[in-house]
Amino acid sequence: MKRIVYVNGSFVREDLANISIFDRGFLFADSIYEVTGVIDSKLVDNNKHLNRLRNSLKFMSIDLTITNNEIESIQKELIEKNHLDNGIVYLQISRGSEDRDFLYSENIEPTVVMFSQRKNFFKDPKALNGISVITQEDNRWKFKDIKTTLLLGSVLAKNEARLKGADDSWYTKDGFVTEGAASNAFILNKEKVIQTHPLSSDILPGTTRSTVFEIAKLLDLTIKEEPFTVREAIDSEEAFITGAGTLVIPVIKINQHIIASGEPGEITNAIREKYLRIALT
Repeated sequence: MKRIVYVNGSFVREDLANISIFDRGFLFADSIYEVTGVIDSKLVDNNKHLNRLRNSLKFMSIDLTITNNEIESIQKELIEKNHLDNGIVYLQISRGSEDRDFLYSENIEPTVVMFSQRKNFFKDPKALNGISVITQEDNRWKFKDIKTTLLLGSVLAKNEARLKGADDSWYTKDGFVTEGAASNAFILNKEKVIQTHPLSSDILPGTTRSTVFEIAKLLDLTIKEEPFTVREAIDSEEAFITGAGTLVIPVIKINQHIIASGEPGEITNAIREKYLRIALT
């Protein structure tokens, strides 16, 4: 069965959906996006995603008249029309379509696209077995805290990881790990303290990241926004990544160095299990 997607006010079959070749998202990556997890047909952390969406729209000076409530209604209708139990709903808003020019018109109408994807969060082999990552110097644009579709850096980073036999890539700056190619990065240090890079223009303020802070408090775990080096990550007790499309995924190898026992850690598993339980309630 063909998926039903949403394009500029209409629900259509995916093979019938289209946007203009003059869309500025296509021509300039002049667009922003959000990915919201769906567990048991329910949107996860959606208010956080929509609040971040508004921050991105404001930064980009894109005037979107659709309200958050209207967006959520569309998301829920997509879930219903596609009989989606577990997966994600992708939302992209570009500045709109007009003849190619670096300067844009003030009255341009934004392009709004949404679609769903299926994912099995409960039997994810990456969560069960862990992943390996490589590190590389971050060469992306300055404003990583804005969720734009300018993702070429992440595309290249992830494919470089695959060429080197790894699953993913972590960015570094001045020797410190900032974030993953499409995720936030965490370690559990020797003192049993969870560390992750502080919020700044160097990282995306992940919604799953913020929920992990809440879960850590529920589990009586200590978590600090404190930069860590690649060496500290390699020497850590545990490591993991977070993201709306993956939730919490253990990292068991960094630059071919095995982390601790080489298996998903107890704390990482506890955080992921708690996340899933909360999402199901």
